[in-house]
Amino acid sequence: MSIDKNAVKNLIEAGKAVLGIEFGSTRIKAVLIGEDNAPIASGSHDWENDYVDGIWTYSLDKIHTGLQDCYQSLLKDVKEQYGIGIRSLAAIGFSAMMHGYMAFDRDGKLLVPFRTWRNTITEQASEELTKLFDFHIPQRWSIAHLYQAILNGEEHVKDITFFTTLAGYIHWQLTGEKVLGVGEASGMFPIDIATGDFHNGMIEKFDEKTASYGFPWKLRDIMPKVLTAGENAGALTAEGAKFLDISGELEAGIPLCPPEGDAGTGMAATNSVAVRTGNVSAGTSVFGMIVLEKELQKVHEEIDLVTTPNGHLVAMAHCNNCTSDLNAWVGVFKEFAESFGIEVDMNKLFGTLYNKALEGDADCGGLLAYNYFSGEHIVGMEEGRPLFVRTPNAKFNLANFMRVNLFASLGVLKTGLDILFKEEGVQVDEILGHGGLFKTKGVGQRILAAAINTPVSVMETAGEGGAWGIALLASYMIRKNDGEELDAFLNRAVFAGEKGSRIEPDPEDVKGFDQFIERYTKGLPIERAAIDFLK
Repeated sequence: MSIDKNAVKNLIEAGKAVLGIEFGSTRIKAVLIGEDNAPIASGSHDWENDYVDGIWTYSLDKIHTGLQDCYQSLLKDVKEQYGIGIRSLAAIGFSAMMHGYMAFDRDGKLLVPFRTWRNTITEQASEELTKLFDFHIPQRWSIAHLYQAILNGEEHVKDITFFTTLAGYIHWQLTGEKVLGVGEASGMFPIDIATGDFHNGMIEKFDEKTASYGFPWKLRDIMPKVLTAGENAGALTAEGAKFLDISGELEAGIPLCPPEGDAGTGMAATNSVAVRTGNVSAGTSVFGMIVLEKELQKVHEEIDLVTTPNGHLVAMAHCNNCTSDLNAWVGVFKEFAESFGIEVDMNKLFGTLYNKALEGDADCGGLLAYNYFSGEHIVGMEEGRPLFVRTPNAKFNLANFMRVNLFASLGVLKTGLDILFKEEGVQVDEILGHGGLFKTKGVGQRILAAAINTPVSVMETAGEGGAWGIALLASYMIRKNDGEELDAFLNRAVFAGEKGSRIEPDPEDVKGFDQFIERYTKGLPIERAAIDFLK
């Protein structure tokens, strides 16, 4: 679809564009959208987490400079395309990787380095809180990190006056508001679906459980306020505007929508916020989410219960690892090509290697891989060791090698979704895929369809991902009709007429994936040995 550049230029100059910025695990991305909610410009900043003293983290300096560089990258794109800058915007939204732990004292000082979702260091807290609440509390949730810090006797806990997630932190810095969207909040602490707020009964249980420690705070006092999609979450302050735009051109006063997590923005970006829809987000981590018609029959350790940005109950199977190991292998092939003096186009390289996987044997020719950069609680691994293993008589060729690494990227996910479909009888009308795994047309989609034996659709906009999703949530706040629900807005104003491409599961692929999973499950002691002996 061609863009009327002059019309877009006028729109940006009139301050009617909407901005979404998402902090992903390996990239901070900005997407600017017009009044039709289609992207008109973008920017990005690549970054990586650090492993410091046994903690996966990003420093505040990395967070701040990453945000600023990402915004400058967006300005550069706007300048190149339309010959102008940005002085004002209709609305802004921020999102980030969910969960984790950022705790601050009364002066707004970060008390301990940011603990990201990737850490699997809260097992005791997770188990005790799950039992206390009769509700599964995953290790990466903010409340598990707080309670583990209490159990560990960490000195900083008594000084906390506020704790939040990365999305909540960025929003706070730019608006002064200590708030979270309900979807992101549901990864901090359980939500009461009836009230759309943190669950009061569970908060009381937590306060009773920790009363003997004598902290000067009660849990509710140090948590953000929970908001629902469509509500106003404050405005960009003068300091926030200078912080975001180091060139100083951006004006204060722009309204912001509630900050969300990457799960919520993924649901918005794939139009899967309505009941009986589902989506799989496959990037650095992978998670599958189904919007439920009713509550699950029992507590499942493998399944997290979160919400859509507008407060519907969602069952989520979350795995810490997806494309990191795949990307590392593609990097090796890039190095190989460059050693021969060949200039490499990364999009072409990914496309070529991913498509090669479709030529492989259905079961990957007997090859085996584990993509664990970090731990995977579903299979009981507290750390990760990426592995590639084969028997001498396995069919080792490029097609099978790429295929097994693609299969491995979805191995753990299958376990969780099988619980929903087979044990709980959850019904879903459609699964939508988005994220980096689906950028090469038809490949990741076909592999996912084989893994879950369900049709998978990918929309043309799938590559835009969460930054576009949070821009849509900001757009919803200012452009919704009176009383219009989020799913109705998305159907009317964003996805009307867009069908995307749908792939049915191929029976041979499904059979091959089942054979692979059997090998994968039997081989888990190899991964355990690698963790135990490779330090």
